[in-house]
Amino acid sequence: MKVATIDVESVLSQLTTNEKISLLSGSSFWHTTAIPRLGIPSLRMCDGPNGIRGVQHFNAVPASCLPCGTALGATWDQELVAAAGRLMGDEARVKGVHILLGPTVNIQRSPLGGRGFESYSEDPVLSGTLAAAQIRGTQSRSLAATIKHFVCNDLEHERKAVNVMVSERALREIYLLPFQIVLQESDPWALMTSYNKVNGIHASEDPKLLKQILYDEWGYRGMLMSNWFGTYSTSGAIKAGLDLEMPGPSTWRGFALRQALRCNKVTIDDVDARVRSVLRLVKHAVESGVPEMSLTEVGDVAAAMPVLRKLASSSIVLLKNEGRILPFQKDKKVAVIRPNVKIAVIHGGGSAIVTPSYAISPYEGIKRQVSSTLTYAKGADAHKQLPPMNGLLRTPSGKAGFLMKFYTEPPTSASRRLVDEVETDDTMVYLTDYRHELIADFLYYADLVAFFEPDVTGEYNFGLPVYGTGKLYVDGKMVVDNASRQTPGDSFWGAGTREEQGTIFLEAGRAYEIKVEFGTAPTQTKGGAWVYEHGRRWVAKAADQVVICVGLSEKWESEGFDRKDMDLPGFSDELTRRVASANLNTAVVIQSGTPVRMPWVDQVPAIIQAWYGGNEAGNAIADVLFGDVNPSGKLPLRFPVHLEDNPAFLKTIEYSCINCKRSQ
Repeated sequence: MKVATIDVESVLSQLTTNEKISLLSGSSFWHTTAIPRLGIPSLRMCDGPNGIRGVQHFNAVPASCLPCGTALGATWDQELVAAAGRLMGDEARVKGVHILLGPTVNIQRSPLGGRGFESYSEDPVLSGTLAAAQIRGTQSRSLAATIKHFVCNDLEHERKAVNVMVSERALREIYLLPFQIVLQESDPWALMTSYNKVNGIHASEDPKLLKQILYDEWGYRGMLMSNWFGTYSTSGAIKAGLDLEMPGPSTWRGFALRQALRCNKVTIDDVDARVRSVLRLVKHAVESGVPEMSLTEVGDVAAAMPVLRKLASSSIVLLKNEGRILPFQKDKKVAVIRPNVKIAVIHGGGSAIVTPSYAISPYEGIKRQVSSTLTYAKGADAHKQLPPMNGLLRTPSGKAGFLMKFYTEPPTSASRRLVDEVETDDTMVYLTDYRHELIADFLYYADLVAFFEPDVTGEYNFGLPVYGTGKLYVDGKMVVDNASRQTPGDSFWGAGTREEQGTIFLEAGRAYEIKVEFGTAPTQTKGGAWVYEHGRRWVAKAADQVVICVGLSEKWESEGFDRKDMDLPGFSDELTRRVASANLNTAVVIQSGTPVRMPWVDQVPAIIQAWYGGNEAGNAIADVLFGDVNPSGKLPLRFPVHLEDNPAFLKTIEYSCINCKRSQ
């Protein structure tokens, strides 16, 4: 039964107890439970903080990628951030999404927090004000925004066990304040709790945080949901005020909640209060007109482009411009130096990952601006893992990307039977949501086949991290073995291996077959870089102006782990020093979501902080470098010279194998 709206109290009175319980947990990873007989649809949620991924990790529908949270914070522009919210709302509608899981307003207490790039600022007022603007923009499209993660979730290490010890004053004046501002200025329809404990109690079952502060003091009447797998009790969470357990199927509701009702651990009034909150959100969703279980489509890319470019360019911060060497001149020789300057670094990792509808690298953006000679040198490796081969491969049929062939038997089986084929262009393959009717469980195999035609003759490095096992072949020769012996790493949210690498000599202009033999998780058995002296120095000396691109990526800043230090990876610092000594007209572009050390700061005349700029990162960087846009961004975070300069350094983390805790 389809309806135009619902009467919350009328529907509540018609629900059976089992139906009420079913509404208090998800039905799947991204959907809530439907009650068709009463016109209650299944609502679709999706990440995230900087783009509408949709409901697929594997072979995902392309999406607009907004600049990261700290980049939006650097704009200090409420109307511009509201435009970002409207853009996300528009794209969420075409992807059939009712509830957007963002924005994030956790305070960056340390520059090392893995998800620090997702939040706007360490200033609670700036953070809350901008988040409210973004939520107003999103909800103007009749979609729910979800403010998260409530509260004190600024650490990834042991994030489900860490106990945040915080004084009442710090809690109220710093960590709760952005949420309070958001609720006052935008009224988000949903709120997500955090994984961690606060003063000894998990946030998702803390009656002080949820019932006393949110409901009683602040009068919040939106829906409270857990973070994914962040519910830790049945009666405790229900009584504290947690409305929805995500994802489904339920662990703590369902049978466990029926038992709690039978033995009076919870009352039917407790359950009704939680169901009422869910139904209020269902009412909003029904009235939005977004169909239930609709197809996921690509948004209006052309309409998004100018907004994305404005967001990215407005976020860039001019940290230094000694001698006013910026802006550079478009008619003079320009050298661009960075190992991944031809690769678009557009977002951080974890929930922020999207498959972009397009992506502009710094090299491409600069190339579009200059009218004279543009040269390029790799400079130094700075990868935690080798950069992905997106856009460099061709399928056997000649399309961009590669072909995946799925089997239920390993490559050694003589009776191997092909069960599925998929063509995709994203070489970071997440199979968490891949399903096929002929594959009964999570044990299966896949061959990835593509052709690669190098444009330069020489030694090529190939890398392969896996959550499972894998071997990589080039024209039938095994180059990488990540199956025989494996080393645990932090790939795939910490569940996978480290990247194993291999080298092979390839000739320019020749097409090579690249093949990966992969087995899923049940098959699993579980340094530094080099400065390229040749080419780098003469490229820098021969140019009139030099751009050095350094920074981090989703491999260094991500949900699931924290950074170990503020250092740039590999030999980035040494590269910067050497290039600056070879050419005085050097500008350094830093792409990172949080602060990095700059030991060369006195040796270079110009520095800009470009963050993770989304689809238009490269164009935005070029706009600022060549004077088309004034760099008006302002730092939303302190950039300490050394990690020890951070005010919380001495008390940031206290680890214990028995009780992981952190004092504030």
